Amino acid sequence: MNPKSGIVVLISGSGSNLQAIIDQVQQGHINGEIRAVISNRADAFGLERARTAGIPAIILDHRVFASREAFDQMLARTIEAFTPDVVVMAGFMRILTPEFVQQFMGRLINIHPALLPKYKGLDTHQRAIDAGDKEHGCTVHFVTAELDDGPNIIQAVVSIAADDDAKSLSVKVQQQEHIIYPLAVKWFTENRLSMIEGQAYFDGNILEQYGKIIDAR
Repeated sequence: MNPKSGIVVLISGSGSNLQAIIDQVQQGHINGEIRAVISNRADAFGLERARTAGIPAIILDHRVFASREAFDQMLARTIEAFTPDVVVMAGFMRILTPEFVQQFMGRLINIHPALLPKYKGLDTHQRAIDAGDKEHGCTVHFVTAELDDGPNIIQAVVSIAADDDAKSLSVKVQQQEHIIYPLAVKWFTENRLSMIEGQAYFDGNILEQYGKIIDAR
């Protein structure tokens, strides 16, 4: 068995994706250890999830910093203290500076509630419905300096029913998030994922534009 990979998770809210990853680590499906959970909000419920699991829960309130750059510099120092192999953004609602992204390039991943490159940014479920789309989903991707723009690792596709609204669609998508995000972290801890010159690789082969696809329609 290879040594366990170090994982640091960044959150801002409830931490449901964090919980999915914690569960998979505890069950032995991910060969890693979550060394810290860091939140920019003191009221994030994900901090309680971390404490319950015996994981260091750290609050780094962005509002006390004079600038985005100052916050990101402290965040980077805090993360590096735990020497992670992968940094997992799980509902971390901050736009990161290019300098921060560059420091963690290739070991920083995010999940987005849309089939990237469609619907970058917010309100993805309503935007998909308003566009008349028949399918929607979520994407795990490497983080680059451009918002929601790094190379895709894996997507899960769900159908949009005629009676779906943004809330019901979000439930469908989140169920798939809890499947594909731990899977991507698992691959990372097994050294199966990498990013080289702006492209995602899986088992040494370049991933297609949309990454691996799970069809949950």
